[in-house]
Amino acid sequence: MAAKLRKGDKVIVLAGKDKGKTGTISSVDPKSGKAVVEGINISIRATRQSQESQGGRIPKAMPIDLSNLAIVDANGKATRVGFKIEGDKKVRFAKTTGDVIDA
Repeated sequence: MAAKLRKGDKVIVLAGKDKGKTGTISSVDPKSGKAVVEGINISIRATRQSQESQGGRIPKAMPIDLSNLAIVDANGKATRVGFKIEGDKKVRFAKTTGDVIDA
């Protein structure tokens, strides 16, 4: 199935402790149906010190379910994603405005 949300998309959180916040997707795991959004769903993780990193209590963005995310359209509102054929390419478009998301 085609991915409705991809890395680099600007999304808004629909449910959970960060409801209403916006951010950019940094990674998507389609197998588990989750995505990591920068600055959203932050959790404190204790890490051991190594030669590369300092260690201690480090804030880390945890995965959030794709069903709790919606892409942000040109007006700054949450929208659903649809697919249509333009020429010989399949493109994503915002259902609220009809604008093509990726060129």
